[in-house]
Amino acid sequence: MSGTLETDEELPLPERHRFLRRAALRRRKPRLRVTDVTVTPEPSVKRAVKATMLGNAMEWYDFGVYAYLAVTIGKVFFPSGSDTAQTLSSLATFAAAFLVRPLGGMFFGPLGDRIGRKKILALTMIMMSAATFAIGVLPTHAAVGLWAPALLVFFRMVQGFSTGGEYGGAATFIAEYAPDKRRGFFGSFLEFGTLIGYTLAAVLVTALQTFLSNEQMLSWGWRVPFMVAAPMGLVGLYLRLKLEETPAFQHLEEESGPADREEKVPFLQRFAGQWRAVAVCIALVAAYNVTDYVLLSYMPTYLEDTLGFSGTSGLMAIVVVMVILMALINLVGRLSDTVGRKPLLMTGSIGFLVLSMPAFMLIRTGTWPLVFAGLLILGMCLLCYLATMSAVLPALFPTALRYGALAIAFNVSVSLFGGTAPLAVEALVSATGNDLMPAFYMMLFAVVGIVAVANLKETAGKPLKGSPPSVATREEAVELVHAQHNRS
Repeated sequence: MSGTLETDEELPLPERHRFLRRAALRRRKPRLRVTDVTVTPEPSVKRAVKATMLGNAMEWYDFGVYAYLAVTIGKVFFPSGSDTAQTLSSLATFAAAFLVRPLGGMFFGPLGDRIGRKKILALTMIMMSAATFAIGVLPTHAAVGLWAPALLVFFRMVQGFSTGGEYGGAATFIAEYAPDKRRGFFGSFLEFGTLIGYTLAAVLVTALQTFLSNEQMLSWGWRVPFMVAAPMGLVGLYLRLKLEETPAFQHLEEESGPADREEKVPFLQRFAGQWRAVAVCIALVAAYNVTDYVLLSYMPTYLEDTLGFSGTSGLMAIVVVMVILMALINLVGRLSDTVGRKPLLMTGSIGFLVLSMPAFMLIRTGTWPLVFAGLLILGMCLLCYLATMSAVLPALFPTALRYGALAIAFNVSVSLFGGTAPLAVEALVSATGNDLMPAFYMMLFAVVGIVAVANLKETAGKPLKGSPPSVATREEAVELVHAQHNRS
């Protein structure tokens, strides 16, 4: 007989009962101590949120500028062909950046789980701002021929590669800093930064289109928003470098020695073990990003090319909607900490399913108040996603592979569905002549969102997987420990 018993079947009945009691005690959750609880003071959380939010604003400013200048860029870099062909070529270049986003996620994500979130977020900031500035100084098609669109595609891919490590890292960073009971509120600031980036891009492009002639915009005006990226990137980089690593990652490093941190199991094998969470993540991101990119990125092109709105009027309508979303997003994020993430996500999904068609029927009237009303309806539905997604997605994965798993799943979904949405919708409108195709497209992915939310576990107020409970003060930690002891 071996020195240890594989099962209790070899024991006499009395000893078997004692064996089972001891086994149950070993399986019982260890008693929580105050020192086990992560205490992150609110000033530290606010510093982390501010730096991450502003960095994210910089990232999405870059993408917003390209989206809002899609028609102009089509004329500068793809001068041959009809206006529709130029716009499709420009949007295809926009979509090209999304082809490499999964590669960026596969590269930066696992690296962020090994060496830390902070270093990777600083690196992605440098790459994004440098690539955006480079687009602003590119020679045009008239100057160098086909080299111009080739270089444009190259730098768009650099943007996409760097962004592959941005959102997953930024969402992870805020989620791991935020107290469990306020993760929805603090997480909403990440998308607040997204809206700031988009709004700043829209305001700057609108101002240029207002004060410059078409000839000036085509000659040099389109370059200005891209060149602004350099100083903005330096500010974001400075703020990120001043941050400390997240408490959850520090805890992970303290719990494992250098030898333990070496990956004994390949990352992709561990990632595959999270297939349920990955599937839910991909579906949620698909529903969220299709609606996000159609409303915030594609809509100016739709209003200008399809409905004949002036570029300035279309952008201003989008800007006003985004300002309203910014005013409400933190309130909705706070609400998600109280009522849960699932009710809000389900509200947004059902809203897109039911209201997309009426909203686009208002938009296609071409009357400014009705266009604005239609955009605002879509914006309110999108707000349910924007305010909660940054808290929902990081909670799907354990700390040890959170950055990598989220970066890969997020970017695969964005590349397949989100980034291609403007191109797909424009192509559908051109092919069918039906200017309601964007509504049908959003309704389709609203169904995907409903199915994903139905399979989502509620995480509001709960610790992140693989991380200890997180609170804002020591008093909260003491209360949490006493509450657990009273329950046990």
